[in-house]
Amino acid sequence: MLSVSTGSMIPVRRVFLSLLVLAGPTMAQGKNTPPPQEEEIAPPIVSVPYDDKLARFAEVLGSVHYLRTLCKAPGGDEWRNSMQQLLDSETGNEPQRKERLTAAFNRGYRAFASVYTDCTPAAIVAEERYRNEGATLATEITSRFGN
Repeated sequence: MLSVSTGSMIPVRRVFLSLLVLAGPTMAQGKNTPPPQEEEIAPPIVSVPYDDKLARFAEVLGSVHYLRTLCKAPGGDEWRNSMQQLLDSETGNEPQRKERLTAAFNRGYRAFASVYTDCTPAAIVAEERYRNEGATLATEITSRFGN
C-alpha cells in the first residue's frame, strides 16, 4: 500500500489524494474491460386456453396439405394458405406461438411424408378423416372461444 504523509497538506488535496488512492485500481481495470451487457429480456410466452387444440389443428392442416398435394387434388395449396392465414391472425407479435404452430404444421406434414410416397386408397381415406377432424376442431374452437 502507498504511504503518504498528509499532515502538511491542505484538506482539498487530502480528499483528492484519498480518492485517487481508492479509485486507482478501479480506474485501471475500467480501461480494458467492456461495459457490462444488459441482459435481454425475452418477451413473455403467451398462451391462450385453446392453444392445444390450435396446435392440433395446425398439425391436421399440415397432414391434409401433404396428402392433397401427393394425390394431386385440386386446391392443394389452399391448406398451406389457410395455415398462413391462421399464423397471421393468431400470432401477430408472439414469435413463440408462431414457432409452436409452425412446428405442429410441419410435424403433420412430415408424419405422412414418412409413410406415404404414392397416392394410395389408404392415403385418400386418411386425408378425408383428417379433413373431418380439422372441421370438428375448427367448429369446437370457434364455438367455445370465438368472439
